[in-house]
Amino acid sequence: MTTELVVDVKNQIKHALEEVRKKNIENVFFVACGGSSALMYPSKYAIDREAQKIDAHLYSSNEFIHRNHSKLGQNSLVILCSHSGTTPETVEAAKFARSKGALAVSLTNEPGSPLAQASDVVLKYEWGQEANAFTTNYSVIYQLVFGVLKEVEGNSKFEVIEKSLENLQSVYEKAASQSHDSAVEFGKQYKDEKVIYTMASGANYGVAYSFAICILMEMQWIHSHAIHAGEYFHGPFEIIDEETPFIILLGLDETRFLEERALEFSKKYGKKLVVLDAKDFDFSGIEEEARGYIAPLVLNFVLRKYADNLAEQRNHPLSKRRYMWKVEY
Repeated sequence: MTTELVVDVKNQIKHALEEVRKKNIENVFFVACGGSSALMYPSKYAIDREAQKIDAHLYSSNEFIHRNHSKLGQNSLVILCSHSGTTPETVEAAKFARSKGALAVSLTNEPGSPLAQASDVVLKYEWGQEANAFTTNYSVIYQLVFGVLKEVEGNSKFEVIEKSLENLQSVYEKAASQSHDSAVEFGKQYKDEKVIYTMASGANYGVAYSFAICILMEMQWIHSHAIHAGEYFHGPFEIIDEETPFIILLGLDETRFLEERALEFSKKYGKKLVVLDAKDFDFSGIEEEARGYIAPLVLNFVLRKYADNLAEQRNHPLSKRRYMWKVEY
């Protein structure tokens, strides 16, 4: 772990929490688009589970502006994210939040970006193969959120989460090694599929959503849809058969029952099932009470390995686009 970067992240969080302390925070709005929005699902789940008074809301950036939530104001914390810091809707959302008197805290990989300039506080996260888990986006937003819960409500889990995140890199490395062969096999077996569904619930739903819309649809041009396990039996389960591929995630949070129920049914009627169960990975170093929150991060990390192998087998790089950044939209 690069000590300098770890200290820098901790100092950034400390600064953000100093600004939070100046406000009387009553609600938190998570605002972003695409993968940056999916990143926020576990954090909203954490607030829903942990907060005694704070309300949490999650919106796509443009809807956040146009919906103009009646509770958005002086007592609001708006957490935004854009990797490049140039997503137009998110930049405008930051400006809109501040115009309402809210505290705008943004995560980005580019601290000099338009989003950074439009925000009150900027949290830079690291990215890529060399980045330590503690300094990446999922970790940084968790540190912020649990720090807010501590500052505003005296929640005791901040240190537990921080310690667990400091040990997350070793969990990632073991998970990558353990899942290597299955990730390679996934690429070979599913490279010609025209549609692949993803399913999860609770803290893990954002991971399924991100894989569906960002990896499969955006980066691989494969039809997909993220199905909430709790909604599976209210329409989507009619699509399961022996030829339809499903990726089913099982986490360690309180909604695991929903995922298990969906998996049990799917096994009866489907054959192309890719199951990633957080219970199968080694969570040594992660505090027991934090594992439900950390599981989505591990599942997301492993799924990225699956994505890499799928792209390789399809000879379709994850960076390839048809419209994004190429045409006017």
